[in-house]
Amino acid sequence: RTEFALKEIMSSGGAEDDIPQAERKTVTDFCYLLDKSKQLFNGLRDLPQYGQKQWQSYFGRTFDVYTKLWKFQQQHRQVLDNRYGLKRWQIGEIASKIGQLYYHYYLRTSETSYLNEAFSFYSAIRQRSYYSQVNKEDRPELVVKKLRYYARFIVVCLLLNKMDVVKDLVKELSDEIEDYTHRFNTEDQVEWNLVLQEVAAFIEADPVMVLNDDNTIVITSNRLSETGAPLLEQGMIVGQLALADALIIGNCNNQVKFSELTVDMFRMLQALEREPMNLASQMNKPGMQESTEKPARRENPHKYLLYKPTFSQLYTFLAASFKELPANSVLLIYLSATGVFPSGRSDSEGPYDFGGVLTNSNRDIINGDALHKRNQAYKEMHCLHPGDLYPFTRKPLFIIVDSSNSVAYKNFTNLFGQPLVCLLSPTAYPKALQDQSQRGSLFTLFLNNPLMAFLFVSGLSSMRRGLWEKCQDYLRKINRDIAQLLTHSRSIDQSFLQFFGDEFLRLLLTRFVFCSATMRMHKIFRETRNYPESYPQLPRDETVENPHLQKHILELASILDVRNVFLENTLDDY
Repeated sequence: RTEFALKEIMSSGGAEDDIPQAERKTVTDFCYLLDKSKQLFNGLRDLPQYGQKQWQSYFGRTFDVYTKLWKFQQQHRQVLDNRYGLKRWQIGEIASKIGQLYYHYYLRTSETSYLNEAFSFYSAIRQRSYYSQVNKEDRPELVVKKLRYYARFIVVCLLLNKMDVVKDLVKELSDEIEDYTHRFNTEDQVEWNLVLQEVAAFIEADPVMVLNDDNTIVITSNRLSETGAPLLEQGMIVGQLALADALIIGNCNNQVKFSELTVDMFRMLQALEREPMNLASQMNKPGMQESTEKPARRENPHKYLLYKPTFSQLYTFLAASFKELPANSVLLIYLSATGVFPSGRSDSEGPYDFGGVLTNSNRDIINGDALHKRNQAYKEMHCLHPGDLYPFTRKPLFIIVDSSNSVAYKNFTNLFGQPLVCLLSPTAYPKALQDQSQRGSLFTLFLNNPLMAFLFVSGLSSMRRGLWEKCQDYLRKINRDIAQLLTHSRSIDQSFLQFFGDEFLRLLLTRFVFCSATMRMHKIFRETRNYPESYPQLPRDETVENPHLQKHILELASILDVRNVFLENTLDDY
């Protein structure tokens, strides 16, 4: 391929003999690196998506070749322009591939600093207008490369909460799509318009806006900050387990999504990450060799993001995580999925008798939650039952289920005596509450951004920045008090405390208690199915119905002037 390309280039650039040997070598070397980089990049698709060891050396080699290629085209730009006819969109393609590499490295490692690297390469493409000439060429496939670049850039910006950039990119992408469909009568017009609709819906998923004094929107981040998780008291005895791996599974029938990320998945992945730090690198020195070296301490638990997996895909990833889980570590499974209910009556009450949550059957479900089977004696096949998770309870397991059938997982049994906790969403929300399910679940919002969820159930849709920050401070105080309630409780199951040494899990547990206490005090949440549950059960009087905590919630409501939404004497109502 390279030889053919060379002959083409040399003959178009004048007589072959006129070209100095050094310049000929420059073009040859560039073609070799370009070929090699494409070959390695395409090979990434064949790497197994699960398992953390096999892919690392291959990624390292790919990074190295792209580093060389990037530096090489910078050093020899003049020769490559004259002799090879290097176009700006081709430089853009190389930069775009490097951006993709960094993004995939983030997906594989969960290290948010690689998102910043992807962002810097994608930004440079836009700032330097590498793709600007593409529209002058009569080649639709080149325009599609440009459109895909925009879509990828938007994903990275969403993950970095750069919403102002997202809005600019969406506008530019919209113009590009209009131009593309106007010039080329292509069949993918509908698909590209769907991409625009999806991202527009994704941006508007948050039910509450925080506003500056000039009415611009404040971008709030929900990753773990240094002041995020409540500190442990001096001398507090809790487990030393660390969250090492997480499976984030999204399989809701109607939820807003963009690029294989539902709103719930997007929120939960941020709840399991720290605020990103910048890697010390600039555009000219991508710092790729350093990036492939392992950081001294993994900042974030490793994650797998599974959008609408089949049962076999889910089980394969689960088994890989289980196999590679280090000693004294926890595996977290987050399920945001449509409920699957048992359709036959069962005399027994085993781990396969209560249904579970939906797994993908590779075809559309016709009638949502009510899945029918031909023979009522058999169990639901496209469903993750509580019993399916039993083998994995041989190691510490932390499960979160956000579903209309989350209570199926209340009937768990701890067979192996390892730490095991399930946090379960309400199975229904009050009719009076505006249905937000398409824009993400209320339960997951409480776990990701408890103040926003509190404002939403209080009927507020916007708030000034100063008041938001005051409430966030007060919420930190509530979290500290909840942490004390849990650690001082005399009757709490030890599993909760064994997970309490990990910052991420500690924050999820305190937010869960806050969510449950808020819903139990709310005037319109009056049915038991409106409340979150857990396995093992929490001692209510010491946690979710504790008078001290209820007083705090009323105080927070007073700050927001929404006290009338909550019951004053909650304990009398039970």
